[in-house]
Amino acid sequence: MNQYCFLADQNAENERIDKYLTDYLKKYSRSFLQKLIKDSQVQVNGTVVKSNYRLHEEDRIELTVPNPLETDILPENLNLDIVYEDADVLVVNKPKGMVVHPSAGHGSGTLVNGLMYHCKDQLSGINGVLRPGIVHRIDMDTTGLLIVCKNDSAHNSIALQLKEHTTTRRYHALVKGTFKESTGTVDAPIGRNPNNRLKMAINFDHGKDAVTHFRVLEQFRDCAYVECILETGRTHQIRVHMSSIGHPLLGDTVYGGPAVKNVQGQMLHAKIIGFMHPSTGEYMEFDSELPLYFQEILNKYRRTV
Repeated sequence: MNQYCFLADQNAENERIDKYLTDYLKKYSRSFLQKLIKDSQVQVNGTVVKSNYRLHEEDRIELTVPNPLETDILPENLNLDIVYEDADVLVVNKPKGMVVHPSAGHGSGTLVNGLMYHCKDQLSGINGVLRPGIVHRIDMDTTGLLIVCKNDSAHNSIALQLKEHTTTRRYHALVKGTFKESTGTVDAPIGRNPNNRLKMAINFDHGKDAVTHFRVLEQFRDCAYVECILETGRTHQIRVHMSSIGHPLLGDTVYGGPAVKNVQGQMLHAKIIGFMHPSTGEYMEFDSELPLYFQEILNKYRRTV
């Protein structure tokens, strides 16, 4: 258990406690510190506070960071498709149907199970015992590239790049309908669907900023092959945004897309990912081939043109 006790300096005046702590204790992510605040592990002048508490100079801040919990997640040899790996990060090509981290109903066969086998104990711990190394994720039925962090320093670096929208994330998708314009942008906040907590929706009252740029690569008779470029990374962002403009993803029956024979879930592939290496500062970019089932369906539409 780590305990901190210090006085807020002049830079703290009127600053949110979670923001100040993130700048002051750089080894921890803002989301981790917000969870500590929510769990009553942070006090200011002897009183438990919320994340939006505004500090004053010389406020006395006390913070308790509990020891990491032991995980009962079992390592599994899942023959992960590792595209790149070094001492700080690895890039993995996730297959369709694989959940990123354990959750209710998915205790094994997840990407984390495979990472724990492959990396042993060399994974960042910032996101807790259920999500070691996980700095971002993609849906179970979305395929493609993910960055995994092998230490906390790398995790903080990649998390900051994601927050500041300096990473490159390009997805390829098959979507319903025909487009009048070959390029476009959807700029609409995304939050939980108030009528169905399992879904996301455009939510101007309580949603978070979300921006998706798209480019039509090939137009077919009743669907299109598009590239979607993420500026932000909200849950189900591409699926919600494309559905909102009348172009739901093929296979995405959750958001109004038509079912695809013999294919589970949305036709979406995280094709390109780029980032600044946490240690060297060098820009790195990786590209992955469309999975075979995606190529076969795409070629079927090409033959009908």
